[in-house]
Amino acid sequence: MRSFALLSVVAPIGGVLGLWPLPRSLSTGNSTVKLALNFDILLSVQHAPADLVDAVSRTKTSLKNDKLGRLVVGRGSADSGTVQHAKSLNSLQLSLARGATVRSVTEEARLPIGTRKEEYTLTVPADGSAATLSANSTLGLLRGLTTFEQLFYETSGQLYTVEAPISIADSPAYPWRGFMLDTSRNFFSVSDIKRTLAAMSMVKMSQFHWHVTDSQSFPLVVPGFTELSSQGAYDSSMVYTPSDVKEIVDYAGARGIDVMVEIDTPGHTAIISAAHPEHIACPQASPWTSFANEPPAGQLRLASPATTNFTAEMLAAVARIFPSTLMSTGGDELNTNCYAQDPETQADLKASGRTIEQALDVFTQQTHAAIRAEGKTPAVWEEMVLDHNVTLSNDTVVLVWISSMNAAAVAQKNFRIVHGPSDYFYLDCGAGEWIGKDVANSWCDPFKTWQKAYTFDPQANISESRAHLVLGGQQLLWTEQSGPENLDSIVWPRAATSAEVFWSGPGGDSNAALPRLHDVAFRMRQRGIQAIPLQPMWCALRPGACNIDS
Repeated sequence: MRSFALLSVVAPIGGVLGLWPLPRSLSTGNSTVKLALNFDILLSVQHAPADLVDAVSRTKTSLKNDKLGRLVVGRGSADSGTVQHAKSLNSLQLSLARGATVRSVTEEARLPIGTRKEEYTLTVPADGSAATLSANSTLGLLRGLTTFEQLFYETSGQLYTVEAPISIADSPAYPWRGFMLDTSRNFFSVSDIKRTLAAMSMVKMSQFHWHVTDSQSFPLVVPGFTELSSQGAYDSSMVYTPSDVKEIVDYAGARGIDVMVEIDTPGHTAIISAAHPEHIACPQASPWTSFANEPPAGQLRLASPATTNFTAEMLAAVARIFPSTLMSTGGDELNTNCYAQDPETQADLKASGRTIEQALDVFTQQTHAAIRAEGKTPAVWEEMVLDHNVTLSNDTVVLVWISSMNAAAVAQKNFRIVHGPSDYFYLDCGAGEWIGKDVANSWCDPFKTWQKAYTFDPQANISESRAHLVLGGQQLLWTEQSGPENLDSIVWPRAATSAEVFWSGPGGDSNAALPRLHDVAFRMRQRGIQAIPLQPMWCALRPGACNIDS
């Protein structure tokens, strides 16, 4: 982890610095600079990849179309006179460092986690001379373009900043800055996912964890296993074809985001029984509370050689349509009673002379070998390390979700960690219980506020000698009570919180962050992402005026 050293920021009176995540080294002034009418972004990169050229084009479009007024009383109308007489910025000049390898943004974004180069330097002079953006990779240039977009506001048709000169040297504290979306409980269209990816890119997120299937539905069309989606999707229109997957992963890659797919196994697989009942133990068993964490019950017969072979081949087929080096096989919430009550599983265990834990170990080793053969590094939920005695390679990525307190135990076992604890980062908590005939709170109440997430410390209780195992973290949306109708409002701008924690480093001041998070939400809405307000607009235009001690 790089040290977090934020330089002093000199902000204009009444102004709000709109950068999110906050750069790790930043200085600003109080001079006004406007973009010239013929402003252009000049790309000094030989054989510039198409997705970098497209990123430049998107930045110019965003600058033109955001039309965001400053978040001050009057929305910056009082700036008009100053802007009229301000120096004009004619260009932003982009360049790669001498000797840098020229790869596409997409290629850079898909490099193995921990090897991606995202650092950049950005300067915007106060005298009207050219702004400069330099990086060691096209991915770093993309991150810098994202920052540049956040510097400018509009008044009377003119784009300007009141904080020049600006000098930024920036890089992420952690490589994994992610968001997980569950598309099994309820279906989300390709356009919903792409809109989410666009929002993620605005705050420099790097990893989209796609929990694409679960017990309720199997919407992914897997070549060679198409019966799973034809029998397991909610509707023939509610599927993700290989071409849909390509559209999503290409869209993500061009925006600096890697897509890790998850096919949760051996639990959370009840829906497979619709096409292959022979592979599922206790399908839709009742009462479901005895056989699963939520309905419907059913999980893969992990002790069966035929089921293990089927699963390994299916996961390998999934791996082949996703270009990331990462793939999650899940492994959470295994219900042992389901197997104890399943005659076929008991017969398989007896025939092999194995315990259920030994059978799980064989199942895991074989399925992980199958995806490794396709170039994937496995990721698993924390139970596979903390609750089960299975053989995992030490490069396996472990997703900590049950409690933030469990990360230290995973680190003690020398596994790489991604933080996604329910007590900080679960976006679905606090909506009440969704189970029928049960008037109660949700299991993970209360609602996880952005302020709570902002206090997260990735290194809490983890020894200095194991600090390198922390890859970063992600906020997560399980969608029992979410769909396209409330996707934006439940995710944004809250999910931007962890983007800053894992880019800028922990320990930020939430009071100082709030005006900037307002700015993120306002800019997202300008781009068609329906982020919710965090306060009445009166408060957003008067930073600090609605504090309890104001």
